[in-house]
Amino acid sequence: MAGQKQATSDLLLETVLSSLNDDKAEEIVQIDLRGKTEIADHMVICTGRSTRQVSAIAEKLAQLIKDEYGHAVRSEGKESGDWVLIDTGDVIVHVFRPEVREFYQLEKMWLPQGEAAS
Repeated sequence: MAGQKQATSDLLLETVLSSLNDDKAEEIVQIDLRGKTEIADHMVICTGRSTRQVSAIAEKLAQLIKDEYGHAVRSEGKESGDWVLIDTGDVIVHVFRPEVREFYQLEKMWLPQGEAAS
């Protein structure tokens, strides 16, 4: 475990956002969940242009978290590539194809009315 970082929630979030940007994820929305739920400290929602890109973004992110912090993430949906959920512990990441993201509109469930996504 030498050389691996301590996985604080803010450091995990920074790693997730950096990876998503590197992989050209679109419409990245970060939602602070602290004080709203016990499931995680942060949620990140983003879009990939195709099923292949959605799966690739998720796969790379999972490997990066394992390499950087030494723990495997849990994920669901990578096989279909429509919506992949990646649970890193303190940060939950949703990677959608555009049509699927539009259908579920997760941001509306977690962001207060009128609040702009950051």
